Amino acid sequence: MNLEEVLNFRRAVRNYLPDTNLDTQKVKHCLEMATLAPSSSNMQLWEFYHITDKDLTQKMAHACLSQSAISTANQLVIFVTRRDLFRKHANQVLEFERGNITRNSPVERQQKRIKDRELYYGKLLPFLYARFFGLLGLFRKFLTETVSLFRPMFTNTSECDTRVVVHKSCALAAQTFMIAMANEGYDTCPVEGFDSRRVKKLLRLPHSAEINMLISCGFRNGNKGIWGERFRVPFEDVYKHL
Repeated sequence: MNLEEVLNFRRAVRNYLPDTNLDTQKVKHCLEMATLAPSSSNMQLWEFYHITDKDLTQKMAHACLSQSAISTANQLVIFVTRRDLFRKHANQVLEFERGNITRNSPVERQQKRIKDRELYYGKLLPFLYARFFGLLGLFRKFLTETVSLFRPMFTNTSECDTRVVVHKSCALAAQTFMIAMANEGYDTCPVEGFDSRRVKKLLRLPHSAEINMLISCGFRNGNKGIWGERFRVPFEDVYKHL
């Protein structure tokens, strides 16, 4: 399928064929493709939990309000945000960038570019992602809003703002995964109706981790799987040409 065919094939499937199995390695490969999704500052503050165990799937279904999109699924993937890993990931990106600049930048620009990355990943991002009961976020917000009175300035700097950024990046990875799955002829359904406390407990996640969404996987069960035709708001209502 070409991209348009893949996008038209992908639907939110809420009931899957029983007694069918997906190729676990293909699903894993689709998750590898998901890591190619864009991520704010390339921080990639996400984790993917790939569930093939049937007992765990049924426990997840209970935590997801017994939705058929989960209870009939062949496999599940749970996308999790990990803001708490910001220092580790920033250091990893910085270490990569040092080598990347050395290998690919003109010699006369390498020193400045490395210093810029060290400032960004070593100082600015840790300052942006650091949390302390919301107080650091309030300080950042006050600081950036004040500066923005005199010149353009990025002001989405509260702890709530950074949480939104991390979830947006994770959602891009989830969408990339669903497109990759559709390209394999596999069906998926993104699910947001769940008890996050119970899901986190089943996955044994730390308190700071958050569930972005659950995605069920399988083969659509005829008309049960897809509820009729696809509705979209008229394109003219959402398209603004300036």
